[in-house]
Amino acid sequence: MLKHLFAAASLSLVMSSTALAQGAPPPSAAPKVEAPRKARNVIVFLADAGGVPSVNAASLLGYGEPLKLHIQKWPNLGLSETSPVDQFVSDSANGMSSIMTGVKTRNGVISQSPAAVRGKVDGAPTKTLLEYAEERGLRTGVVTSEPITDATPGATYAHSNDREKWGEIFPQAFSPRFGDGVDVMFGAGRRKIGEQLAARGTGFDQLAKAHDRPIYARLEDAAAANTRPVVVADQIDVRAAALRALDLLQASPKGYLLVIEWDAHTDDPRKGLQNIVDLDKLIAEIEGRVDLKDTLLLFTADHSFGLQVDGGRRGEPVLEGYDAWKAAGKDEEIVRLKNVMVNRSHTGEEVVALATGAGAERVRGYFPNTHLFQIMMDAWDWKPDTAN
Repeated sequence: MLKHLFAAASLSLVMSSTALAQGAPPPSAAPKVEAPRKARNVIVFLADAGGVPSVNAASLLGYGEPLKLHIQKWPNLGLSETSPVDQFVSDSANGMSSIMTGVKTRNGVISQSPAAVRGKVDGAPTKTLLEYAEERGLRTGVVTSEPITDATPGATYAHSNDREKWGEIFPQAFSPRFGDGVDVMFGAGRRKIGEQLAARGTGFDQLAKAHDRPIYARLEDAAAANTRPVVVADQIDVRAAALRALDLLQASPKGYLLVIEWDAHTDDPRKGLQNIVDLDKLIAEIEGRVDLKDTLLLFTADHSFGLQVDGGRRGEPVLEGYDAWKAAGKDEEIVRLKNVMVNRSHTGEEVVALATGAGAERVRGYFPNTHLFQIMMDAWDWKPDTAN
């Protein structure tokens, strides 16, 4: 018995010596851990109201199977908690402000501290990720399917105690606190924004002249030579706008931040889910145009929405019964299709955060949505101001 033990020990020693001689690490050596890659560029894709159930249902609508969206193949996944400071359910104002500033606030408030009282009292302005990027000389862009002054895009560049104050929000893009302001702005809402500007004694033409910066009414009107175009349209082609913004921002010598929002509210379930499918296709297209070695791509939502898939079979349309519901024209709080039910309201559960590229490994686990701000700052290796 003792003889066999000595033989086994001798064999083990010989094998270890041979491995070391060939350059292999000893068995006890810790595996080498690569340092996170530093990002030069960050692109945020925001599906407004695109909660986990909606992302799942979008795959079923678009492809008839779960897990077929491009973003569902990304390697880094977390769950982002979206509540404001005083309630359980968030709106887009608090949701996006939290992501952009790292500070939770109150519903209806755009990138101000929780001391704000909606429509009555200002809170301290909280510094946005776009403002940090502008301060450091990066180029910045905001693209949205919605009005460029709406809560989600507004939270990137403006500060207001009420998300409805579009006439106050829009001019802030031309009088930035840091840098020269948003370089590329493409969005909708022209009529209502114009009305609110007029009520404040100004307008698109006056702003354009005062800041020597044209404000175009259509994407196709924006001059090709204009490297800092602003488009406020009645409606916007998000894909065309996003790809044009990317082309302009990629010329930046220091890097860029691009925020792309596409509405995913499922009040109309087909429209909302199709928007997620279309956003996902755009994401895949953009991913093919960037270098993930120095670019962080992040997909998330500002809050969730009351949609659930509670039936259905493979080979059958997930939205069976939709056409009849649409034709009936009923404006009901609850939409009841054969396989899908929609409670047409925001909900409080966590939303998905998915990422790939430089710094994406930081997206994991459960976290408050303010952590997404820190993830992007860390990807750039930036430190937030202590006052923020």
